[in-house]
Amino acid sequence: PGKQLHLYYQAQIDNNHKTIGAEALLRWVHPVRGFVPPGQFIPIAEDSSLILDIGKWVIETACRQLSLWSKNQKTKNLTIAVNVSAKQFMLSDFVRNIAIFLDLYDVEPALLKLELTESVIMSDITLVIAKMKDLRNLGVRLSLDDFGTGYSSLSYLKQLPLDQLKIDQSFVRDIVSDPNDAVMVHTIINMAQNFHLDIIAEGVETQEQLSLMKKLKMKYDI
Repeated sequence: PGKQLHLYYQAQIDNNHKTIGAEALLRWVHPVRGFVPPGQFIPIAEDSSLILDIGKWVIETACRQLSLWSKNQKTKNLTIAVNVSAKQFMLSDFVRNIAIFLDLYDVEPALLKLELTESVIMSDITLVIAKMKDLRNLGVRLSLDDFGTGYSSLSYLKQLPLDQLKIDQSFVRDIVSDPNDAVMVHTIINMAQNFHLDIIAEGVETQEQLSLMKKLKMKYDI
């Protein structure tokens, strides 16, 4: 898959404006069409078995990048967050493959963060929790992506062995101008703190958003 697919790394920043890691973003660079938006090819891949090969390649590539970063004093503690599809997560050998890549590239497991969406956790909650516990036992960190956009995130929150909540960019986009979005973000922050979870916001793009996030002492994508 890596001939036309590329991983780009979007920085993740703490409230002191220090880079603490990156999210791996999958991009398709077609030799004729150029950049193909993820919204065009990811759904097609997810409807077929292609997403399994792509997902495996993404995790291996991320582990290889972590291995490279580990050799540099300035980057050795950076994390990489990788999105995992429901179909990929439910593979019987998913956890074993993660363990193999961590060992193959001699990666500190805590530097790999897997981002799971609600579509993952709604599959089979008992099996999902068991797999999440196995991943946590490896030392891998787990984040619930797009938090606040679905119906069951809250009901499952107390059951899931998570490390982090990720606030969806739809709440961040108008946080400065829309009081309702600001209230929603405050509520999610308080909830995460009560569950002793780390929290990060995606889609921070303006200085005003950045200033507000710094006041809230949050991590963010930039």
